[in-house]
Amino acid sequence: MRYTLIILCLLPLFNFSQTNTEVFLFDLETKNAKLEINNPKNLSNNEGYDNQPSFLNERYIIFASTRNEQTDIAKYDLRYDSKSWINFSEGGEYSPLKIPNKNEVSAVRLDKDGKQRLYSYNLSNGESKELIPNLVVAYYTWFSEDIIVSAVIENESLNLYVSNLKKKTNTKLADNVGRSFHRIPSSNLISFISKENDNEWQIKSLNPISGSINLLANTMKGVEDICWQNDRTLLSGEESVLYKLTLRRDNNWKKVIDLAPQGITAITRLAVNETSDKLLVAGDVALVTSEKSTTSNTAVSNSPDSENAEQAAQFSAIVQQQIDAYNARDIDAFMATYAANIKLYDYPNTLRTDGQIKMRDTYTDWFAMAKDLKAVIKNRIVIGNKVIDEEQVTVNGQIINAVAIYEIENGKIAKVTFIQ
Repeated sequence: MRYTLIILCLLPLFNFSQTNTEVFLFDLETKNAKLEINNPKNLSNNEGYDNQPSFLNERYIIFASTRNEQTDIAKYDLRYDSKSWINFSEGGEYSPLKIPNKNEVSAVRLDKDGKQRLYSYNLSNGESKELIPNLVVAYYTWFSEDIIVSAVIENESLNLYVSNLKKKTNTKLADNVGRSFHRIPSSNLISFISKENDNEWQIKSLNPISGSINLLANTMKGVEDICWQNDRTLLSGEESVLYKLTLRRDNNWKKVIDLAPQGITAITRLAVNETSDKLLVAGDVALVTSEKSTTSNTAVSNSPDSENAEQAAQFSAIVQQQIDAYNARDIDAFMATYAANIKLYDYPNTLRTDGQIKMRDTYTDWFAMAKDLKAVIKNRIVIGNKVIDEEQVTVNGQIINAVAIYEIENGKIAKVTFIQ
C-alpha cells in the first residue's frame, strides 16, 4: 500500500471479472463400455472460490468455500439440498477430506499470521487440532487413519512425504510432485503426480508402507488433476473437457464430454464416490477479464489460470491478512505477513526499505502518528505469485489512490512495488 502523505496522481481503474469456481455434482454411469455424465447440479452456487470437493459419505459432500471473505469448510446435504459450515476458525481452510474411521475431517489451514499447517476438525463440535507440526503441507490424502501422504512446501518446490501420526515420523520419498493425491480403489496404493520430467508429467503409484513407487501413465500435457473412477480407469479434465484413460487398454486419453454447456470453462478438481455412480467437478466459471483505463497505453493481464485457483486464493489471503492488520494497527500481525528480507520498491525499481527491522520501525511510528487510517481494496487480481491490488487509502482525512504489487514466496510477502 502507498502510505506516505503525498497526493498521488490518478491511477488506471481496473474492471476485473474474478475467477469464480463452483462445485458441480453429476450422475456417473457406464453403458456398453461408454462413460455417461448426466443430471448436473451446482452445489455451491456461491460467488467466489468454491473448490476441492470430496465425499464425506453417500449423503454429505464437503468442499472449500468462500464465506465472509475467507475460505472455510462447507458441508452439503444431498438429502435436503442444504449447505452448512463445519468450522469457525480465523484462518482459511483448503482441501477438506474425511479422516478414515473417525468423526473428523482434515484441511490445510492458512492462519492470519501466515502459518500453514494440516489440521483435523471434529464434526461434532468443530474443534481443531494440528496434525503435523513441522511440515508445511500443501496437498495430501489419507492412506489410513494414522498415515498421510502429502506434498510439502520446501525451498519453493513440492516434495512427497509419508507421515505416520502414531509414530510421529515424516519420510521424504520423492521430489517435485504435483497436487493430486488419491487412494487407488481396491488396492493398498496411493497415486501421485511426478513432475521430475518437465516435459512429461507422470502418474505414479506409491506403497506408503514399503516406499515402492511405480509408473502408471502420463498425464495430459500440463494437467495434474485426476481421480479414479475404478481401479483401472482415470478421469481428468483439460479446460472444459472431461477425459478418461483405462490402464492396460487405452493408449491415449479419450474425450468423454465437454462441460462447457454447464458454464464450466475449466475443470480444476474431480472426485468420485465409493460406489462410482457420482462425480464431483470443481469448475472455473469466470468470464474473461476486461480492462478499462483512464490513461492510455495501460495493459492489464488476465485473471489467474484456473488450475492455480487454490494457490491464488492462498496468496490473496496472505495479502488480505496484511490489509486487515494494517487497518487494525496491529504491528505484530502486520509484520508476520512479511518475509525477513522484505524489500519495498517505488516503481519501477527504486528501493525504499530493505528488511523487517527498518520496516517495523517505520510502521510502528506510522500507526502511532496517523489519526485515521483505513485501506480499502477496490480491485484485486492474482497472476502467478503476484497479487495486484488497486487500493484506496484514507490517511488523516486524505484519500490516496494507489496500486501495489505483492510478490509471495514461501507463504510470506517477499517484495512490494508501489506504483505512483
